[in-house]
Amino acid sequence: MRTPGSLPLPRPLVKRLSEIGPIEIRQVRRTTDEDLVNSLVEQHHYLRYTRPVGEHLKYLVTAGEHPIACFFWSSASRYLGPRDRHIGWSQSARKANIRLIAYQSRFLILPWVRVPHLASHLLGRVSRQLSSDWQRLYAHPICFVETFVDPDRFRGTCYRAANWAYLGKTTGRGNSPTRKPNRSRKLVFGYPLARDYRRLLCSEG
Repeated sequence: MRTPGSLPLPRPLVKRLSEIGPIEIRQVRRTTDEDLVNSLVEQHHYLRYTRPVGEHLKYLVTAGEHPIACFFWSSASRYLGPRDRHIGWSQSARKANIRLIAYQSRFLILPWVRVPHLASHLLGRVSRQLSSDWQRLYAHPICFVETFVDPDRFRGTCYRAANWAYLGKTTGRGNSPTRKPNRSRKLVFGYPLARDYRRLLCSEG
């Protein structure tokens, strides 16, 4: 596949989920399709492309040979109040186990794709392979995932439909040295990839 460059948008894909053909979700970090995913996110995601920090994976979703969606996952924030309260871990456990959480920094369904329920379907599909893909690249699993949703743009409907839990709101402070809000507050959603995720994340052994 080639990057789309300045080519016109494809014809709209307006179908039911059962009608779009086999869906493939491929991890493309360190593959020839990584540039394509970067380009699609840069062109079509409202936050555009920024290089993920720390450990990270990128996914290309295709129906047939046609791209329909992209995911970015990266290392989680060290401190996140709603998540930390949900897990109930100590400072030492958080320091030891933060690597077992992944942050979904980008989720893009391409603008010409109009397929009801596709977003929640893809969230369910990628959650079943993320940990094993992370294990292959970084030699450790993932047992919990999180993401932020801007309530000025979205309601988090697809996350709720995919059984992600609403954990609360960010403070809007980011890394501000003054500890004063400097950005909009985001909704925080989380989803466990392991049944015993709290035991794994709270372990200090």
